[in-house]
Amino acid sequence: MQNKEKIYDVIIDPAANDRMFEHFEFLARVSVSAANKLLDILLADIQSLKKLPYRNPSYNRPYLLPGKYRYMVSSERYSIIYQIDGDFVFVDDIHDSRQDNDKSVLN
Repeated sequence: MQNKEKIYDVIIDPAANDRMFEHFEFLARVSVSAANKLLDILLADIQSLKKLPYRNPSYNRPYLLPGKYRYMVSSERYSIIYQIDGDFVFVDDIHDSRQDNDKSVLN
């Protein structure tokens, strides 16, 4: 019996992509190498969602449908917020957890 692991297609919403590059640009003002490292880590973590996207906890906020979103902590302080729909993982936000949740694009 062959054990085939399911592979999901990962799609990054343009707004989430913009947020990721805002974080990159902000950090690049201080250190380009640190910004490059952050971008590499974020992209690697996002790509890891191709396998086992259900491994991360639910992202529950009063203004969101319960259980719709999940989140992954990346680079110790960033939350990659995503939803799973069929064979797809949609990354909808990348949030700096040091900032207020009101800055989320999901509001």
